[in-house]
Amino acid sequence: MRKAANTAVLMAILIFGEKILGFIREVLMAGFFGTNYVVDSYVMASNIPGILFAGIFTSVGVAFLPIYSELNEREGADRANRFASETIVLTTVIASSFAILGIILAGPIVSLLPDKFSAGPSGELTVMFLRITFGYIIFVSFAAVLESFLQYRGVFLKPVLAGYLQNFSILGAILLAALVDYRLLPLGLLIGAMLRSAAIIKAARTADFKFTPTLRIGSTARQIVALALPVFIGGTINQINSLVDKFLASSLGEGAVAGLNYGFLLINMVTGLTIMVVVTIIYPRLTQSAAQRDFQRFNNSVGRGMNIAALITVPCTLGILLYSSEAIRLVFERGAFTAASTELTSQAFFYYAFGLVFIAINALVAKAFYALKDTRTPVICGITSAVLNIVLNLLLIGPMQIRGPALATSIAAAVNAFMLVYMLKKRHPHIQILENRGDFGRIILAGFLAVGMSWPAYYFLAGRWEAPALISLPVTVVVAVFIYLLLLKALRIPELAMLKDIVPLPGRKSA
Repeated sequence: MRKAANTAVLMAILIFGEKILGFIREVLMAGFFGTNYVVDSYVMASNIPGILFAGIFTSVGVAFLPIYSELNEREGADRANRFASETIVLTTVIASSFAILGIILAGPIVSLLPDKFSAGPSGELTVMFLRITFGYIIFVSFAAVLESFLQYRGVFLKPVLAGYLQNFSILGAILLAALVDYRLLPLGLLIGAMLRSAAIIKAARTADFKFTPTLRIGSTARQIVALALPVFIGGTINQINSLVDKFLASSLGEGAVAGLNYGFLLINMVTGLTIMVVVTIIYPRLTQSAAQRDFQRFNNSVGRGMNIAALITVPCTLGILLYSSEAIRLVFERGAFTAASTELTSQAFFYYAFGLVFIAINALVAKAFYALKDTRTPVICGITSAVLNIVLNLLLIGPMQIRGPALATSIAAAVNAFMLVYMLKKRHPHIQILENRGDFGRIILAGFLAVGMSWPAYYFLAGRWEAPALISLPVTVVVAVFIYLLLLKALRIPELAMLKDIVPLPGRKSA
């Protein structure tokens, strides 16, 4: 338990550091190249391969784990490693084919883009950049498989650290391009992917992975495609939901799309640094338990994950609802981002927050289905919620303006969560994910009390003492967290044991 808790915290810190590096990268890019056609060409060339293919290989990584777990448990490590080798060969062959096609067809692909990207010097540069960036999908393909292998082995931090190599490579390419030749820009992405993949290969070898070259990939292809295709469709549905929100919001006038984007960006930041870390750590345990048919352990893992999800997202949701405007003002309001921009974005942020708990439940329960080799049910639920999201968008965008799409997304997430939980009980009745509903209720109570009791602190800091937002809001968060931990301890929440390994709680004696 202690190791898992420390790993989760370290992962969150490292991921946050990566996001800081990403921000620095964007600042450097803006400082050296502004908003000219070089940046336009680079952004398009770096995004196109990912939009077209990265989701495929991410889906393969997700689908790989339950099959690998079953083979490892039932037929031994050698057979599981052969399957991993076959999967790597399969994905590398497919990725190489895509990369070659992309390089050959870079011109026709760019010609489909708006004139801003496809005409004149900008078009020529985009084609040149695209022929370089298509190469990186080869390294993404097998790295996704090896990352899943490392997760099964309990190695979570090394893949995150490997991402730093890619970030530093891109930063170096930006500096080199600014000082020497702007055409060097995309090399950072390609070399970074190579360095990241090399680090992951080294980590996998350290974790006893042995690659066996083979061309016998027929059965492997069938198994992987059967599980990965629904996962890919599910990811595509999420992208469609986001596009629908922005498409409809474009009718609301200037700033609406940006407001939705910034609001959802912060929601993604919260989930990426918390829930997705927890789900990443729990998923390999679920696949191992399912492979061993140890459903008591499976139930314990899912139930514990649900309570941890609530433990994190309930106070975050309530805090956003109470301090949405203050948070947006602190993070964004400077330069061209005015008070009017804050008002617009905070409305979207507020209504997106209602879906935060359900986003966490969806992520965890979907992984439970994947671990059971049932990747179709989450897709069925996802399609239903996507249709609901579109209908709600059309109904709410008129009366609620920018708040409508955000609320529609939250409602759709809630409906999707309820459907997933219901279908898990129906199709897999031996799985129990809420064995102790009392803990869930006490977490909600503690969240309400902690966030509510933090308001006087903010009132005195920001109102009476007129402290700047950079001081008043963080201090208020610290007060809320302190009260929350006290209440969780008083209410005897079992999942608090994970926090005890990291945070010294009031009244706890040092070892």
